[in-house]
Amino acid sequence: MGKQKQQVISRFFSSKPKPPASLPPPPHTDPTTSPPHPLPPSPLPKISAIVSFTPSKRRLSTLNSPCKSPKLSPHSPPSTSTTGGPSSFAPPPKKFPSEPIKYTPLEQQVVELKTKYPDVLLMVEVGYRIRFFGHDAETAARVLGIYAHMDHNFMTASIPTFRLHVHVRRLVNAGYKVGVVKQTETAAIKSHGSNRSGPFGRGLSALYTKATLQAAEDLAGIGEAGFGGGESRYLVCFVERSLDVLENSDFESRVEKEKSDSRIGFVGVEVSTGEVVYGEFDDDAMRSGLEAVILSLSPAELLLVDPLSNPTKKLLLAYSGPASNVRVEHMPQDCFEGGGALAEVVTLYEKMDGNGKSNTELEEDEEQSTNLWAAVEVIRNMPNLAVEALALTIRHLKQFGFERIICLGASFRPYSTKKEMSLSANALEQLEVLRNNSDGSEAGSLLQILNHTLTAYGSRLLRHWVTHPLCERSMISARLDAVAEIAESMGCYNPNPDVNELYTRDCGEEVMQPGFSCLLSSILTSLGKSPDLQRGITRIFYHTATASEFIAVMRAILYAAKQLQKLQTEEDCNDNMLYLNSVRSSLIRKLILTASSSTLVTRAAKLLSSLDEEAADRGDVQDLLIISDGRFPEVARARKAVQTAKEELDSLIVLYRKQLGLPNLEFFSVSGSTHLIELPVDRRVPLEWVKVNSTKKTVRYHPPEVLTALDWLTLVNEELTITCRTAWGNFLEGACKYYAEFQAAVQALAALDCLHSLAILSRNKNYVCPVLMKDEDPVQLHIINGRHPILETVLQDNFVPNDTNLHAEGEFCQIVTGPNMGGKSCYIRQVALIAIMAQVGSFVPASSAKLHALDGIYTRMGASDSIQRGRSTFLEELSEASHILDKSTSRSLVIIDELGRGTSTHDGVAIAHATLHYLLQEKRCLTLFVTHYPKIADIQREFPSSVGAYHVSYLTLGSDSDDRDVTYLYKLKAGISERSFGFKVAELAQVPPTCISHAALMAAKLEAVVSNRLRNRSMEREVGYRGDCTVEGLKYCTGGIEDLEELAAILKEIFSNLSVAVGGSDWMAFQSLVRARDRAKELIRARDPISR
Repeated sequence: MGKQKQQVISRFFSSKPKPPASLPPPPHTDPTTSPPHPLPPSPLPKISAIVSFTPSKRRLSTLNSPCKSPKLSPHSPPSTSTTGGPSSFAPPPKKFPSEPIKYTPLEQQVVELKTKYPDVLLMVEVGYRIRFFGHDAETAARVLGIYAHMDHNFMTASIPTFRLHVHVRRLVNAGYKVGVVKQTETAAIKSHGSNRSGPFGRGLSALYTKATLQAAEDLAGIGEAGFGGGESRYLVCFVERSLDVLENSDFESRVEKEKSDSRIGFVGVEVSTGEVVYGEFDDDAMRSGLEAVILSLSPAELLLVDPLSNPTKKLLLAYSGPASNVRVEHMPQDCFEGGGALAEVVTLYEKMDGNGKSNTELEEDEEQSTNLWAAVEVIRNMPNLAVEALALTIRHLKQFGFERIICLGASFRPYSTKKEMSLSANALEQLEVLRNNSDGSEAGSLLQILNHTLTAYGSRLLRHWVTHPLCERSMISARLDAVAEIAESMGCYNPNPDVNELYTRDCGEEVMQPGFSCLLSSILTSLGKSPDLQRGITRIFYHTATASEFIAVMRAILYAAKQLQKLQTEEDCNDNMLYLNSVRSSLIRKLILTASSSTLVTRAAKLLSSLDEEAADRGDVQDLLIISDGRFPEVARARKAVQTAKEELDSLIVLYRKQLGLPNLEFFSVSGSTHLIELPVDRRVPLEWVKVNSTKKTVRYHPPEVLTALDWLTLVNEELTITCRTAWGNFLEGACKYYAEFQAAVQALAALDCLHSLAILSRNKNYVCPVLMKDEDPVQLHIINGRHPILETVLQDNFVPNDTNLHAEGEFCQIVTGPNMGGKSCYIRQVALIAIMAQVGSFVPASSAKLHALDGIYTRMGASDSIQRGRSTFLEELSEASHILDKSTSRSLVIIDELGRGTSTHDGVAIAHATLHYLLQEKRCLTLFVTHYPKIADIQREFPSSVGAYHVSYLTLGSDSDDRDVTYLYKLKAGISERSFGFKVAELAQVPPTCISHAALMAAKLEAVVSNRLRNRSMEREVGYRGDCTVEGLKYCTGGIEDLEELAAILKEIFSNLSVAVGGSDWMAFQSLVRARDRAKELIRARDPISR
């Protein structure tokens, strides 16, 4: 790029009669309603501005700008957006107390618009420029890196109109609510109206935020950093109620209530796809449930209902911090009293049902009305707080015009159901399900391993599948059968060796032909190159889709349906024909029929037949609609009027030929001016003719009749454009009747994409199909040669697999010990990930896998604190453990890694032992418990058949005391590892050798002290068995030897023989060892009461 090019622009203005004024900030803005990420304050406007020529350099220059007290409005909505009181919009400062400032007509419009929309950053269309005024200009100058200067009464900045979509996205990405103000009339219409001498009429034409941008008009599908891709952009509204704890209740009930101190209801709306997720739950002080919702949905905007408790505020503040670019708005909680939320929602649905239609139109929309009242029934069954959140969300979306999707086309689904497993926030983070723990990106996550989808809507659906694995055996089996069949069609099917035990198929049934996978792959590849169909269908419903986008979406749906219909053809039977009845999977058959129904094809073809594709590509709205067969009569009349005006204009040339006596005279066009009459310079013309331009030899004129005709042609052209746009809107309204059917087809294509993705995974990774145990069987999990799906891609053939066997009626708990970095955490993670993959419907990385459908996977791993929430590392550990003890069941999988390391050794061992004891005795869930405390394994004595002790194996080159000579084998074996080899890790971490040596010396001393203490305690216990520590007691300890001197003589003889054995010849050493052995046996027999 070379050196940074900068241009310093210095502009000096002449003295002005009025002082500078700027638009006032929004009235009474509360600090809690400001954007979630405070923007860097901007300095006061200067005469010189530094203009960078690249976005990255503009960003650097912005960050390096000096910071002064902020002068900008926060552009966040007031606490209540529906307050109807008088506006507190203050006029700009006056030059003199008695003399008001005189605004230009344009400035007066801006002031009125800013009074009406105080929380919106306004972009005003003025000719071929988009202008900012007042505080908005200062904000735009800072965020966009453009120049702001004084013009009349306000600071102003501008951008060209063709760059509108780029700068809107940048401002929205910075956290602002952006409004675009456009002219509501054209020059031709204005010249024939009553406002001839006034300014153009202007109004707010579009409103944008992060959650609504993809559904907005003119902006969706235009790529820009931070907005592309198929990721979801949820608007989530949270409502909270505190749970009162009664003072006079007994201790146990109070403890039970205090586990959940708050009830939270929420509604999440993906405006661009029409999805609505709702839920209500009691949450603990950790807000683990709220955190799980946040991580699962990843909202782009938060709509918070005040007041909120401090723990909830802290968690949401941490999520919507400056680095997250998550936008936050606040609303009051007291706007609905006594069931007012449900009444408002139902009233809105009733209005949408009637909507001013006649009885005939309502009868035609009977199916749509049925769907509407089915949605009302769903809402009536929603929890109370979720209904409040829905009502507030609808009220919020009204200002964008997107509330229709909730009322007519939204697909409601609860956040958690009995058919799905809701992974906790800890499980999502610690198992790296959605993002890795290194840089927070998707690379290296389970989702990234599974995601081989070819469409954006398929990728979004797979994300939901991964975060909500299935719990119902029949549904999991349906997905596994579908994936197995697609994989078999690809020629890469790898069945589980035990699969025939549970799944038997008719041997005479025809195997699916390989052409199916090729056909499905070609369809999905083609759809991947098309627009996002799910968002495109929703934009059609919002009436924000362009004609070219409408055609692209309909063509893609029609193409996929016709290709899939090839499977339903039953004519001309031959070996190359594919049949739907050859598909064994009922799930695949259902999806194919949904995506390729005959009514779907008919309706898509009918809609496409009404549009001219060439005109759509040109953006020509006048020729877009095909008016044959009596369609669009109002467009036909407007086109006829335009044609008549053109004919009358062209007929004037005959008059001028006669008037000038020039039979070959023709109209001439140049530089955008049409219907000119070109004559020689010396030719005389009537005085009323208007000279347009001239050359040395010719002069071009517009006669008055031509000017009148041109003016009329321009007017009827404008009327035609308005008529065509109205007809286009009506056409989209008619297409909305089929929204549910089109959306169902796109959902079916998304599901096929997900199944195809999982089949590709099994082909590429050589995974095996898991076997699901019956519901009535005991809970169990058996994995042979299981591998970590993420690390396997890095290590490839070097990964060491391990077996896992857990059974509810046998050994259902494994205590895993071993050296640091030996692979303990990797082992327990791989077991949990294999279980998740199996219940998602994917093949798994193992030689064989047989498991029960689990209802939950709970984890407690790693060490982290939450300083901003006032929680230490150990408190986080125990809170996560408490959540596991409260939520897990006998059908859950629990993995706990090094619980108790955040406190002293004695406390840590005691807490870890007590937690494991509770899981074994009360929950009896499948448990993997990793610890560095070998004492924990003593719990086997109490639960001998339920607990197994294991360790990850290793080899030592020297003595066990040398921690630095160890080789990790990463293989799980029975038994307890007594050492952790911490000095090996210190060496790998490049701790200075002197520090390691000193630590090793200290460890040796501590071990010696502990060993002596244990030996002394053992002797005291033996002596204490006789109740005294006298000579009689010592006689008992020596096994009845009467004289201590005799004991000393025997021991002396034994050690003497051992000394001779060390220094003598082989024969002498052998004899000495024999004598020492015999004397030792005599001493043992003397101590043994039975031999005596």
